[in-house]
Formats: sequence, C-alpha cells, structure tokens
Amino acid sequence: MATRSAPKPAPEAADETPVRQRILAAAFSAFMEQGFAETSTLEIATRARVSKRELYAHVGSKQEMLAACIGERAKRLQVPADLPVPHDREALARTLEAFGTQLLREVSDPTVIAVFRLAIAEAVRAPEVARALNAIGVEAGRAALKGMMSGARSAGLLGGEPAEMAEHFAGLLWGNLMTRLLLRVAERPNEREIARRARAATAALLQLYPPAG
Repeated sequence: MATRSAPKPAPEAADETPVRQRILAAAFSAFMEQGFAETSTLEIATRARVSKRELYAHVGSKQEMLAACIGERAKRLQVPADLPVPHDREALARTLEAFGTQLLREVSDPTVIAVFRLAIAEAVRAPEVARALNAIGVEAGRAALKGMMSGARSAGLLGGEPAEMAEHFAGLLWGNLMTRLLLRVAERPNEREIARRARAATAALLQLYPPAG
C-alpha cells in the first residue's frame, strides 16, 4: 500500500497573516509609539519579520506605508453604499442621521483618533502625515457630505449653500467632542450617545435650513 505524502505546508505557515498586512500593522504600531520621523524602515521590517527588500516590494517607502495605514482607516469614513436617495425631508433626515451616526462611530474609534494625534505630533517634523490624513480621510468625508447637501438642495429639500451646510452639520454633530477625545479628557461615546448626537444635529440643521424656494 502506497504511503501518502505529507501535505505541503501552506505559504507563510509561521505566520498566516499576509505579508503586506503584517508590514502595515508593524508600521502603524511603530508610528504610534515612536512617531513617523523617528521610525526607520529597519524598525518596521524587524517588527514585521521581513527583510527590507520584502518591505519595499510589498508596500514601498515609509511615506507610502503611512499613506496605506491612513487609507485603510479612512475607508471607514466613506458614506454607506445603501443610504437611500432622499426625496422628501423625512428621508433626508434619515439619511443625515445614518451618515452622522457612522461618522461619529468611525472617527471616534481609538485607532482613528490615534492617527489624528500622530498628525498633530508630527506637524513640524513630518507635515506629510497631516497632508495624507487630510487628503485621504478628512477631505473625502467633507466631499461626501457636501455632495449629499448638493443633492438635497437640487431636490429643493434644503435652501442653503452645500459647503456651508456641510460644515454646519459637522459642527453640530461634533461640538467640542473631537478636541476632548484628542486631549484624552473624554471617553468614546457609546451607541446611545452617538445616535442622540446624530439625531440632534439633523434636527437642528433642518430647522436652520428650510426647503429651497
């Protein structure tokens, strides 16, 4: 009777985490602990248990690693694909509440707040951190909200400038919460508080901006 050969070990048997994911996790933790400017590619390669050649092959330069780390977290700030297109003020209110809820939930996540703290800490030595965060995360969310306001104005549901309404809604939604989270003087809001904030911001915006015309 022929003996069966032993199955070949799966790739990366010592660590089942894909190499790129492992590198980005190592880079993010190093950036958080040591700062962007002080973190070397050798440090990241050592933490990820890869060679520097593998590091550059799978991700690229330190700046590209930073952009990838921020980009992965910025994906969480995208508008939900299943949000209904508002045709009346009630539907608009539901859409804004859903958007506000997701924005508060995702941005208040400790890892996302950590990225903002990193950008602030490295503003002088590594301004590319702030630029990457602003372009990939902040501006994307602002553009999505402005687009939503533009659609509402086109439908006659809101009578105001889209950019102004977007900024106003964000201000109503956050208040001073972001500052308090960055300073570590406030805890991440729970689901009930997040829902309350989104509902209150929506009601206030709709009161301030009646239907167009």
